[in-house]
Amino acid sequence: MDIKGKVVIVTGASSGIGEATARAFGREGAKVVLAARRVDKLQSIAQEINAMGTGAETLVAQTDLSKLADIREMIAHTLKKFGRIDVLVNNAGIGRLDWLENLDPLKDIQAQFDVNVMGLIQSTRLALPTMIEQRSGSIINMCSIAGLVATPTYSIYAASKHAVQGFSEALRREVKPWGIDVSLIYPGGVATEFAQRAGVRRKTNAKTPKFMLLTAEQVADAVVSLVHRPRRMRIIPWLWGVTVLLNKLLPGFVDATTINRFTIPERKDELAA
Repeated sequence: MDIKGKVVIVTGASSGIGEATARAFGREGAKVVLAARRVDKLQSIAQEINAMGTGAETLVAQTDLSKLADIREMIAHTLKKFGRIDVLVNNAGIGRLDWLENLDPLKDIQAQFDVNVMGLIQSTRLALPTMIEQRSGSIINMCSIAGLVATPTYSIYAASKHAVQGFSEALRREVKPWGIDVSLIYPGGVATEFAQRAGVRRKTNAKTPKFMLLTAEQVADAVVSLVHRPRRMRIIPWLWGVTVLLNKLLPGFVDATTINRFTIPERKDELAA
């Protein structure tokens, strides 16, 4: 797909991967719809995109992805201004990382599914009729390595991303006859605000090795590349594919390694009580 002049919706566009993705599409001369809750941040990013000199246009859509009414307004405003939808980047997501018994049933568990799963599904459902009518479109769903390899404290986040994977796989097979591509992207650790917002606390100081830590811009470039050259899925960086393969072929080994090197050291005080 030639992106210049195409209408691209990016959810979660106020920071991190979403912000970088909106800018990346702006550099390609797209008509970018920036959707998120923080409207002041969206307006600032929109001004930057409009000033790029690439012919890009923007629309700011204050949207809470946990609210169906907001999603309806986002789609309606997009169609009112631009008349079509060529690309939908379902990037918005939240994480609450802790041991399952510590997670609040509403603020942590329900909230993750409301945004990560239901928000993504409803955004896609409402954008799809336009793409079907156009007989073209690209839907890119932001997943995570956690959607392929689930690790301790990620129980709910991983469950939500596994749901995204299943939804995307079925959808890809539903809509391809209308010329619509559905792609999944699986980033590893990314240098964004995610860890702070997710409440990550590690006694072992376990974290993504620096050489595998991605920037938001690297993920954004991968998203744009999936519009240019659609693929079923993309794991970045590619080295995470080794972990995914190990988890599939040697799950017992991955279990033992994770439990002995992470779970037990992290919970040693509780185990000793």
